[in-house]
Amino acid sequence: MSFDRIQLSQESLVAAIGDGWTSDQIDAVVELLANREGRFPSGARKLPSDLVRAVQRERLIVAMLKAAAELGYREANVQDVLDRAGVSRPTFYEHFANKEDCFLAAFDTSAERLRDKVEVAALQGGDVWRDRVRLGIEELLRFASTEPDAARAMIVEARAGSVDAVLRRAELLDHFAACLDAQVRRLLPEAPAFSMTTATGIIGGVGSLPYARLCKGEHESLESLLPSLMYFVVLPYEGHEVASEELAA
Repeated sequence: MSFDRIQLSQESLVAAIGDGWTSDQIDAVVELLANREGRFPSGARKLPSDLVRAVQRERLIVAMLKAAAELGYREANVQDVLDRAGVSRPTFYEHFANKEDCFLAAFDTSAERLRDKVEVAALQGGDVWRDRVRLGIEELLRFASTEPDAARAMIVEARAGSVDAVLRRAELLDHFAACLDAQVRRLLPEAPAFSMTTATGIIGGVGSLPYARLCKGEHESLESLLPSLMYFVVLPYEGHEVASEELAA
């Protein structure tokens, strides 16, 4: 099977390894990886060992996401991750105990990034509940469209993983349900429904549409789901007339 070795951009590197490195060091990492088809050169390195280690770990995480997206979690193995990362087997086991350990780390980093992005986007809506919801869903769909490997890992492949992976997925959904319930209680005091069960059901439904698209590899069309998802979220809290405005929009 043919595949492309992953490439890490400077932006993704900085996001993954933090900003405790000089721009010259980051530039050197990017240049080295580009010139070696994603591999660090063997032998002595002038870069700090902690920086090299952090970059190698990020490469393995991104490669795990890609392997799981391309092959499915159950079919992907450690060698598939190594092939895509351009990292040796001993290096893999310096970071992770096995495939599951690597997948869970990939899930956790992706979920943290998604939660942060959605939170920042929603806050731009100020104290207008529907604006917050719309901006948050927009960001979720944008994330799934631009980072389909990470989205598929969290939404699709985690369901085929270990008990821990399934629990990670449930915890992520619970997080968004709790956020939705809290915002309704604060910003829609006259809403007829105040229940975590309501919020949990809504978030489960919101996830089902991207799930179907990602299963089919149709991540490019995800952002078109926004009006339908807004209708689904708004309906229980503000009724059909208000929800229909979102659907029409």
